[in-house]
Amino acid sequence: MSCGDHHEVDCSEILGHLYEYIDNELADADCTSIRTHLDECSPCLDKYGLEQQVKELVHRCCGRDEVPSELRNKVLERIKLVRVEVDAQRVSVEETSIEIERPGRA
Repeated sequence: MSCGDHHEVDCSEILGHLYEYIDNELADADCTSIRTHLDECSPCLDKYGLEQQVKELVHRCCGRDEVPSELRNKVLERIKLVRVEVDAQRVSVEETSIEIERPGRA
């Protein structure tokens, strides 16, 4: 996506890191770059606002459920099974499926 205006960092690159920005997972320099872009680019600012609202809605609706310890342990064990191999510019991830049964839900 591009708004058609020239920016130091392209819109598609900004939007590609939007979730990391929202979750505060970027380095300070990257955050500054994204903040500057959002100040200059209304379409990207709108997309940021929408994604921020979605995150807040999900947190408000789903963030209060307490995770049963058995489920937590099961997930942690599955995470241990995931192997990440970094080879130069290639990253391969072996995925395992996780089936979660929630009591009282079909």
